[in-house]
Amino acid sequence: MPKKFNVTGVCLPGRHYMVNLDNRLAKIKALVDDGMYFTINKARQYGKTTTLIALEQYLRKDYHVVSLDFQMFGSEEFENENTFALSFAGIFLKQIKAESGNITDRLKDTLQQIEIIIEEERKSFRLLKLFEKISNVCSRTDRPVVLMIDETDSASNNQVFIDFLSQLRAYYIRRETQPTFKSVILASVYDVKNLVRKLRPDEARQMNSSWNIAADFGVEMSLKKNGIARMLEEYEADYHTGMDIAHMAELLYNATSGYPFLVSRLCWLMDEEISAVRGSRSAAWTLDGFMDAYRILTSEKNTLFESIIGKVRDYPELNNILQDKIFNGQTIPYTATNPVIDLAAMFGIIKNADGTAVPANRIFAKVLSDYYLSLDELKSPDIYKASRQEKTQFTKGGKLNMKLVIQKFAEHFTDLYGHENAKFIEKEGRKYFLLYLRPIINGTGHYSLEAVTTSENRTDLIVYYHEEFFIIETKIWRGQKKHREGEEQLLGYMDDHHQDTGYLITFSFNKTKEPGMKEVHFGKKTLFEATI
Repeated sequence: MPKKFNVTGVCLPGRHYMVNLDNRLAKIKALVDDGMYFTINKARQYGKTTTLIALEQYLRKDYHVVSLDFQMFGSEEFENENTFALSFAGIFLKQIKAESGNITDRLKDTLQQIEIIIEEERKSFRLLKLFEKISNVCSRTDRPVVLMIDETDSASNNQVFIDFLSQLRAYYIRRETQPTFKSVILASVYDVKNLVRKLRPDEARQMNSSWNIAADFGVEMSLKKNGIARMLEEYEADYHTGMDIAHMAELLYNATSGYPFLVSRLCWLMDEEISAVRGSRSAAWTLDGFMDAYRILTSEKNTLFESIIGKVRDYPELNNILQDKIFNGQTIPYTATNPVIDLAAMFGIIKNADGTAVPANRIFAKVLSDYYLSLDELKSPDIYKASRQEKTQFTKGGKLNMKLVIQKFAEHFTDLYGHENAKFIEKEGRKYFLLYLRPIINGTGHYSLEAVTTSENRTDLIVYYHEEFFIIETKIWRGQKKHREGEEQLLGYMDDHHQDTGYLITFSFNKTKEPGMKEVHFGKKTLFEATI
């Protein structure tokens, strides 16, 4: 059976195209070898479960691995301490016994005795007894025992879970004199030190003490460009599409910043949907095929995007930070001690780019931008309506006349909002250009906001329409020197994308400004500069 790109559930090397995890597993094993207690905390669909399943097999040569998923525990298992202790003991003993070919007769006898004791004391079996029996088993195993728990935060608002953590901490600290787990690995979206955010305030003190032994987990979970390329090499060996592997890996990485689900989803779309529409895989694994996949992905509804939008709705301060960054190029310092910044990073919505908080990748920036613009289309429909009424004049023979788009936008914006104050124009001008642009390109092209830009008062924008790129920068007038710097930055960006034409939109409050469009030449390169 041929391999597939997988976007649902766990990725398995024998069934799915995936990035090789050996380097990651080796680094995690080094933490286990050092006896660390840590959490693999990453956002949704970031490969946590895939990593744990691979890690379980990777460790088995040197360790007994007890692996649980708290999502498999129903509400009854957390109903009270007795029920939880019995459920945990059952899974623990079952997994140790599963390695019956690798355990000693002495350990087998111990397991049988514990099963008898649990049955006899079934109604009174509690956490204290549970850890006593775990310690008995760990003292008799020929290899150290490692505990791995996936989806830890699914139980984190439960008092039984908190009591379990307290006991786990106590035994782990005393593991030299009271044998227990060599290493503890917990996987969740929430950082162990931030699980308190899911708890009621009166439980915070207990939670802090339970987690203060956790080590930092510094192993990189995002996919790297060379790892993506090796995955594509495996695919290419099977299908011989003729793709430019290095270029495709760069496109995938630049769009996703290595977010595993997003990489897999784009690949799946090219392999499954784009190839069907274009008639072959060779036609799908091209720049144009990639752009089609990008447009489809950023327009679809999925649980990851719904989760991000849900967090933005739940945290108004985060909402304000993201809007300022996306539309205004506002510099937002990345301050880990700021609870909003910390929370957004934990959910995978933002990242630290040279000390500045920016959207985690271009796809998230586009999804968030579309969400905000859809709300503004309802609140401020005038510029949107003007664009829809005139959209047919902007395309001819499948080509987009970007110069005309910007000229007409300048006219409409001046007519509709020219009377507004400078503060309004500075805050809303660039957003309104996107409102004007969207109905013109929707269905055929798409735009990409440069999420990683850290420069204040400017926003870089790439528009892709029928195999053509348009590089656009929108900025606020801050004097001739800053304007010249903006031109140089745009020219450099054009070099990066091998473009000879660029577009610069400047919102100016200078009373002596000369509004309109002008053409400026820099050697073989041309800038169309609009001043509004």
